Amino acid sequence: MTLRRIAWFFLAFLVLVAALWAAALHFSRPVPAAAPAPHRFDVAVGRDEEAPHAVDYQRLDERLQRMMADPAMVGMAVGVVEDGRIRFVKGYGVTYAGGNEQVTPDTVFRWASLSKGVAADMVASLANDGRLSLDDPVGRWAASLRLPGGNENVATVANLLSHTLGLFGHAQDGKLEDGLDPHYLRGTLATLHNICAPGTCHAYQNVAYDAASEIVERVTGRPYGEVVQERFFAPLGMATASTSRAGLMGSRTGWARPHNGAHPLRPEEVTDAYYRVPAAGGINGSIKDLAIWMIANMGLAPDVLPQAVLNAVQTPRIRTPGENFRRRKFRERTASTEYGLGWRIMDYAGHRVIGHHGGVHGYRSMIMFDPALHSGVVVLWNGSSTKPNAIEYEVMDMIYQLPFRDWLELEGPAEPMPVDENGNAVRADNEGG
Repeated sequence: MTLRRIAWFFLAFLVLVAALWAAALHFSRPVPAAAPAPHRFDVAVGRDEEAPHAVDYQRLDERLQRMMADPAMVGMAVGVVEDGRIRFVKGYGVTYAGGNEQVTPDTVFRWASLSKGVAADMVASLANDGRLSLDDPVGRWAASLRLPGGNENVATVANLLSHTLGLFGHAQDGKLEDGLDPHYLRGTLATLHNICAPGTCHAYQNVAYDAASEIVERVTGRPYGEVVQERFFAPLGMATASTSRAGLMGSRTGWARPHNGAHPLRPEEVTDAYYRVPAAGGINGSIKDLAIWMIANMGLAPDVLPQAVLNAVQTPRIRTPGENFRRRKFRERTASTEYGLGWRIMDYAGHRVIGHHGGVHGYRSMIMFDPALHSGVVVLWNGSSTKPNAIEYEVMDMIYQLPFRDWLELEGPAEPMPVDENGNAVRADNEGG
């Protein structure tokens, strides 16, 4: 046998060995687990009409249609869950003033400060996984956050998520709206003054609160939006939910344009300030997806939100007298309010309910539910009117079978201008919830 033929045989042998080795590696590797199928939550709208339910949906629909006749209203979407089932989901009005594109259950709105509950759930989920502790100093995980007197080493992650950092309310929001970078602004918080020691008083934040997105990115090594999509939105089947301005305006199911201020109302540009603090105000989604999110926070998706996580975020941490003042019109029902982590906890005529409001330029939002009854209501609208704030009271009264009250004031006086504890007009674009 010639030397050349020996070399060819040797080469062929090496190729065969390599092929066999590659095949062995392929078949010895564990097969990646398929991504879990998204939840399919029961939508009972239009079905089981004879099934018992507390809410009079015909009356509710009629009252909502009457409310939409108010010239301050453009578009709105409402969802009601009873006993863990989406029993009512409907759009009203149009996506922009002067247009004819109807709001549907799939129309995308901004969730505004309902985003804070998403962020708190996310951080609490990572804590439940053992990736961090809610009692860790917040400065350990949020490098950009600096507080007066070095309090970033005193205040905890829980203090961040409960708005108990010791700062005055809405610190640096105006500069955020002027276009300054939130990471820079979080560093400048050290130059401000404290109004209390961390953990001892509640003062609502946006710039500081978005340190939550920084914490998620530090712990996971991935962008905040990707983590929220993978851990929450995808497994829950929240098909329209996103965390960016592009996600809103690129929605395939249609999106509601913002409207703000005086009449006649006209659609305005979507501002990006609060998209730059996604944990505080960057989530978008339809009313259908917001109803699904509410169901998950009732404890009905434990593979996504375990009960331990819900206990962490829905346990009261601080009393909120300012919220009591804002809800003074409804004090007969919600005289006492507290804050957990990204969520408000209220006594509703003797029942424990969880909720939150939100407002960014041209959009407003709300959620309120009873986790024990697996029932509640969600509302999204593209305007600055506060009249829909009463919808949650009309629905929860029906859920609890309380005597009827005209909370929407369809027969009464026009709504007053919302004010804060000091009597100052509240701005819709940074009220925040």
